[in-house]
Amino acid sequence: MDIADSFAELAIPQQSTRAGIYHYDAYDRAFLQERIAEFRGQVERRLAGALTEDEFKPLRLMNGLYLQLHAYMLRCAVPYGILSSQQMRQFAHVARTYDRGYGHFTTRQNLQFNWIKLVEAPDALAALAEADLHAIQTSGNCIRNVTTDEYAGAAADESVDPRVYAEILRQWSTLHPEFSFLPRKFKIAITGAAVDRAAIQVHDIGLAVKRDAEGRIGFEVWVGGGLGRVPVIGNKIRDWLGEDDFLAYMEAVLRVYNALGGRENIHKARIKILLRDVGPAKFTEMVEREFSWIPKEKFRIDPEVIAAIRAHFDPPPFAVLPNAAATLAQQVAANAAFAAWVEHNTHPHKQPGYVSAVISLKPIGGVPGDASADQMDAVADLADRYSFDEVRVSHIQNLVLPHVRQDELFEVWQALATLDLATPNIGTVTDIIACPGLDYCSLANARAIPVAQNLSERFRSLERQYDIGQLFLNISGCINACGHHHVAHIGILGVDKKGEEFYQITLGGSATNDAAIGDIVGAALSYDKVVDAVETIIQTYLGLRTSAAEKFIDAYRRVGMAPFKDALYAVA
Repeated sequence: MDIADSFAELAIPQQSTRAGIYHYDAYDRAFLQERIAEFRGQVERRLAGALTEDEFKPLRLMNGLYLQLHAYMLRCAVPYGILSSQQMRQFAHVARTYDRGYGHFTTRQNLQFNWIKLVEAPDALAALAEADLHAIQTSGNCIRNVTTDEYAGAAADESVDPRVYAEILRQWSTLHPEFSFLPRKFKIAITGAAVDRAAIQVHDIGLAVKRDAEGRIGFEVWVGGGLGRVPVIGNKIRDWLGEDDFLAYMEAVLRVYNALGGRENIHKARIKILLRDVGPAKFTEMVEREFSWIPKEKFRIDPEVIAAIRAHFDPPPFAVLPNAAATLAQQVAANAAFAAWVEHNTHPHKQPGYVSAVISLKPIGGVPGDASADQMDAVADLADRYSFDEVRVSHIQNLVLPHVRQDELFEVWQALATLDLATPNIGTVTDIIACPGLDYCSLANARAIPVAQNLSERFRSLERQYDIGQLFLNISGCINACGHHHVAHIGILGVDKKGEEFYQITLGGSATNDAAIGDIVGAALSYDKVVDAVETIIQTYLGLRTSAAEKFIDAYRRVGMAPFKDALYAVA
C-alpha cells in the first residue's frame, strides 16, 4: 500500500465542531483497543512469571511504561502539545484512579504518571483511550512524539501553522514498519513562527515551515541536533524543501540514519554521532542521493487529504473585537498583581482582541511541571469557558490557554489565582525546567526537584525576578539532559562523585534562533553550594550589565566566561 493510500484511510474522519484539535476516527480507535488488548495479555504473562523482566521490557516500553526507582511510570503522548478539555479531564481521572492524584508535564509536551501499578497499567491505558489518548512511541527506538510551538495556530508572528505538518508526521511515523526499531530514539520538532519556540536546532530533525515570495509553503531542514552525552547544535541541510516533497525527504533522512546509525553502542547511536563521523556535507550528499531514488509520487499526499487535515486546525469561531480591550487597560491600571501577570504570562495573538494565556506550573517552592488532578479539572473548565475547549502543553513545562479574549483575562486570572496557577513568572529565573531526577528516575545521579524548589524560594521576590529580567535556568539530574540544561542561560547538571551529589554549572546556552550549547564554568559544586553559586552568577551579571535592558544572555556573550568564573570560584 502506498503511503498516500494510508493517509486516505487515516486522515478524513468525521468533522468535529471543535476546531484546532485533530480527532481520531473509527480506524484510530479500533487500533488503540487492539493495542491495549495485546498489552493486557503481555502484562498478565509477566505477572504470571511466563515472561522475564528482560523479555517484558521491550514490550512495556513500546507502550510507554518505564520501571523507575519506586514504581512504574507511564508516559502519555500529547501529540504536538494539544489537548481538548475532555482529554485534560481524562488525565485528571487517570491521576486519581491509577496514580497519586497528580501528573508531571515534560519537555516533550507529554504527561507522566509516576506511581502506576503494573497490574493496573492496561486499565489506565484503556481509560486514556476513551479520550483518544495513548502512550505509543513515548519510549523505545522509534520516532517519538513530535513537538511544536505551544502558540501554534495562534501566535501573531506565525507565517504557517505547523500543526498540520506535525499531524502528518504523526500519522506517517506511527508504527512505521521501517522505523519502529531505529538505532536509537528519534525526535522531531517543527515551528512556523519567526521566533523558534520549539528548539528545532537541538532535535534529530528540526523543521521551520515557511512561505516563499510567491506564498508557497516549504521547509528549512535541520538534522543532527541533540543534547545528552554529546550536546550539539544541528546542521541545516536544506534551506528550502517544497511541501510536495516533505514526506519523501523525511523518509530519505530516516533511511540513511537507519542504515548507518551505530547500533553497536547505545551511547553512539544517535543521528548526531553519524553526522559527526561522516561530516555534514557527506551526510547531506547521502540524503540527497537517497531522496533522488525515492519514487516521490508515492509520498505525495493528495491535496484533499492535506485540506482535510488542515480543516481540523481551522480557527475557532472568534468574535469580532477591537485590537485592544478598553476593559483590560482599566483592569491593568487598577490592579498591580494582575498587570504583572498580563505582562509576563500572556502572548500576542494573531486574532484582534485575543491573547494566549500561560498557566505557570512553577509556583514558588513547587515541583516544576507538576499539576494535581483538581488543577487539571479546573484548567479543563477554564478551557471550556474561555479558550474554545483547548489547552496546550509547552516544552517549558507550563500550560497555555491559546485563545482568550482580552476582556475576559481578568476572570481567567482570578480563577487561576485560587488554584495556585497564577504565578507571574514566565521567562524569569523561577520559570525553571527540571526533570524528576533522583527522586524518581533510576538513571539519575542527583536530585533535580529540591534544587529547583530551593532556587525558586531564593528568588521568590517578584520585584527581584523582574529586575533580573529574562533568564532561563534548567536542571537535569543526569547526563541524559531531560531538563535541557545544555541550552539554558544557566544550566545545572547533577553528577555523582563517590556516592555524593554534585552539580556542574554551564552558562550561555540557548534553545531559540541563536541556539547554543552552554559552556562549563568549572569544577562541580556540592548540593549545599548550588543555590549560592547561582546567586553569585546573577549578582555578577547585575553588576556588569550595561543597563537594565541588557539581558543575561547578551551580557554573557559580551563579556565572556571570565568574570563569572572568577566570582564563582572566589567564594566556592
